[in-house]
Amino acid sequence: MHQALYRKWRPKTFSEVCGQDHITSVLRYQVAENRLSHAYLFCGSRGTGKTTCAKLLAKAVNCITPIDGNPCGVCAACRGIDSGASTDVVEMDAASNNGVDYIRDIREAVVYTPADLKYRVYIVDEVHMLSSGAFNALLKTLEEPPSHVIFILATTELHKLPATIISRCQRYDFRRIPVPVIVDRIMEISAAEDISIDEDAAAIIAKQSRGGMRDAVSMLELCAGGRERVTEDSVSESLGVSSRELVVALASAIADRNIGECFSVIARAENSSVDISVFWQTLTEFYRDMIIIKTFPSGGGYLELTASEEEECRRVAEGYTIQRLIANARELDDCGVRMQRNSSRRRICAEMSVVRMCDDSLDDSLASLASRISSLEERMAGIKSAPRVAAEEKPAAQVKEPAFAPAPKSAPAPIPSGEPVAAEPTVTASTETKKAFTALPSWPEVIDRISQKNKAVSSFLMGTTAMSDGDRYMIRVKNAFAMSMLGKPDTLDLIAESIGSVVGRGVTAGQVIIRTADAPKKSGGDILSEFN
Repeated sequence: MHQALYRKWRPKTFSEVCGQDHITSVLRYQVAENRLSHAYLFCGSRGTGKTTCAKLLAKAVNCITPIDGNPCGVCAACRGIDSGASTDVVEMDAASNNGVDYIRDIREAVVYTPADLKYRVYIVDEVHMLSSGAFNALLKTLEEPPSHVIFILATTELHKLPATIISRCQRYDFRRIPVPVIVDRIMEISAAEDISIDEDAAAIIAKQSRGGMRDAVSMLELCAGGRERVTEDSVSESLGVSSRELVVALASAIADRNIGECFSVIARAENSSVDISVFWQTLTEFYRDMIIIKTFPSGGGYLELTASEEEECRRVAEGYTIQRLIANARELDDCGVRMQRNSSRRRICAEMSVVRMCDDSLDDSLASLASRISSLEERMAGIKSAPRVAAEEKPAAQVKEPAFAPAPKSAPAPIPSGEPVAAEPTVTASTETKKAFTALPSWPEVIDRISQKNKAVSSFLMGTTAMSDGDRYMIRVKNAFAMSMLGKPDTLDLIAESIGSVVGRGVTAGQVIIRTADAPKKSGGDILSEFN
């Protein structure tokens, strides 16, 4: 009868256990020095070696000729335990034997000495499944068992165990096995079993195992069945793993806001052998990788990616801001939840989600709003720098601005009641011909300087326009409230100082004029006629 690979390749000694050196080294020392505990608690995720180490410990403590803390595997005690003939090593599954009666049977049996071995060992797997009554019945026996009895408890859910049980045991936490360690083990088993496999294919299996060696070896056996060579494509097909090519294509299309290409990629994923929900989970993981690379540029080793995968991830991430990546990642999570609730409408959920990710205005979440603000800031930065660059490239004499032709007047027009907030220069009959007001090209830079000193003032100036005739500076604001806020003496001093630092000459508050955009016009004149 065929024996599964994970059983065939189960470690025979502590030295063969992969990725748990922090535990096996301690257990070997205790066996070698005969400093054994009466109760052990092995906890960790599935497939990390808990039950394997429990059986190895049971063999090691009873081995007639242990070798450096490892069971020899050839003595009568080791062979009896391996074959299951020994009645002194009792392995119990608490998932099916979780009642108080089973624990009472153990309490009655522990008083008898072992029949053949030095120690009677009780291995209780999935111990968190015991009932409350069973835990209570076990407490006293677990705390002070006879000297010939050893308890080994194993669990994947430590938080479900009572603190009174945990405190009576030596606790060992089994870690998830790193991907490189699993890859090496897969390549070793493949070579011994005459399985031809690519290293990239082994890496996919290792990642899909989520740190469990048993799962990895089982996946290897599945992928190797009936194939001459195990490749990356064959592994993706066998395990139902979405192709990385499709994931990268969809992430790139979302970055380019190409909705048509997004729909095309989703259709290809739907028509392949890949479950759309698995594809969506892989896409979410890819976004997680991009976020890490975007926030931690030197974190490629942390992601356990190959060199080509890391370069590909960096390339796609360049098309995103960190705010947009976070907003899209949240949308992916929300869509994954919707797919679980509506299994028959997974494709529709995916398509609606990519539409929202391609068009930020369709999403009213705070994360999407932050992404839109980030995009606006980038565009504003480009708008602010463009006029200054153009002005620097042209000689000063060639820079021309459209002039507003003011209507001729013999005296200054009366200012409407309540409007003026700054005194204007006195105009007399002997004053030289007034210059026309023209747009102030450096106004965005002035707002920038004001923003560095006072954010509140700059907020009232956003979206305003400014004009100058060389001596005076007129600012058109949106409404009377903004005009009243900007008309305070301290605020006018700040505006004048900022204008002066940009234009390169002294400007006083009296030269700054604040007006509303809807100020009344004089008949026969334009909006500037009252200042000329």
